[in-house]
Amino acid sequence: MATGYLEILRARHALRLLTGTLVGRLPNATAAIALVLFVRAEGGTYSLAGALAAVYGVANAVGQPVLGRLVDLYGQPRVQLPAAVLAAASMTLFAFSGTDPLPQAYVAVAAAGLFAPPLEGGLRALWPSVLRREEQVHTAYAMDAVAQEIMFTVGPLLVTLCVSLWDQRAALLVLNVLGVLGALSVVVSPPSRAWRSAPREAHWLGALRSAGLLALLGAFLFVGVALGSITVASVSYADAHGGDAVYGWMMAGLGLGALVGGTLYGAREWAGPPERRLRVLVALLAVCYLPLTLAPGAVAMVVLSVVSGVFLAPCIACAFIIVDRHAPSGTVTEAFSWLVTTFTVGASAGTGVTGPVVQAGGTVWGFAVPGAAGAVSLLVLLATGKVLAAPARGGVVASSSENDPNRAVEPRFSSGDRA
Repeated sequence: MATGYLEILRARHALRLLTGTLVGRLPNATAAIALVLFVRAEGGTYSLAGALAAVYGVANAVGQPVLGRLVDLYGQPRVQLPAAVLAAASMTLFAFSGTDPLPQAYVAVAAAGLFAPPLEGGLRALWPSVLRREEQVHTAYAMDAVAQEIMFTVGPLLVTLCVSLWDQRAALLVLNVLGVLGALSVVVSPPSRAWRSAPREAHWLGALRSAGLLALLGAFLFVGVALGSITVASVSYADAHGGDAVYGWMMAGLGLGALVGGTLYGAREWAGPPERRLRVLVALLAVCYLPLTLAPGAVAMVVLSVVSGVFLAPCIACAFIIVDRHAPSGTVTEAFSWLVTTFTVGASAGTGVTGPVVQAGGTVWGFAVPGAAGAVSLLVLLATGKVLAAPARGGVVASSSENDPNRAVEPRFSSGDRA
């Protein structure tokens, strides 16, 4: 298992790109908790903190595919680094001005979310140029999904450390400085500077003109709903079974399950089309959510949380392969960014839906939401099976100086039936 991952990390530039991307994404990954802590330290209400976090999330969901399209058009350095600087500058303005005046606070937070660079999609576009074998790229996708779980675990701990050493304002500033440094490390690397998107057909829909990609996004919207709903239902459960400590262990268990599942999934080569495999993985994901409705004691519930997370990272890694197969030529960064946006929107919808469900029916019904959302995701995949089974690269390509200044070919694999 370790051999495959070490082979990837030993590839030239691979470790640098992975580390730089994770560090560059820290401001985005920790924005919600950092904003809440800062607003509360400034004397603001939880409602204001939640509203600002929501504004950041919505702006980020809008900005990712837009910036992803710009990366496909103009290359990574011209977009990623300026975006990172603008996002950091906006959050710095908010850190020093606080919540007064309130309109300025909302604008600054919205700008920080809007300009968060699409490093996640950019890394996945770079893997084929760094790793020369297709099976290595697919393993890298799995490693990428696992690394996300580590980042979302370490990120909040880093915020807490900064707050304990200095204060909430320092946490915002340190994280955004790290974000700029991470983006800088990526964009000055030879693979990022040399990368160019493939020639693309001019179309206002961009990556969204792919029916297969739309089908995948529709399915992953509900995977996001499932994940978002667990966080709310877990709070309700923890309130009756030990408080914040139990909630923390449940979330850690969820992350541990995803970490283990993603690591095992990426350790082997899988036969057959990834679209068919994704249906199986989503079905298993939905089934593993169901035992949460038993709501046993705290220790057993933490174990069930681990089980519920096992198939999350494999689903995400498999989706990465499908995005690459179905993204129209010249839109790979934008396509990956749409997956990020869809997942984020789904998670936000899951938190919004589950609150009233818990209030009306209790914790058990709250834990029924992720299982139901997983089932709907599976139904979407089954209903769109024919569309997903026929990857297309986007018809006639208009090669122009606007779309591809260097007339370079985007390095990518055909992603056949072995993944």
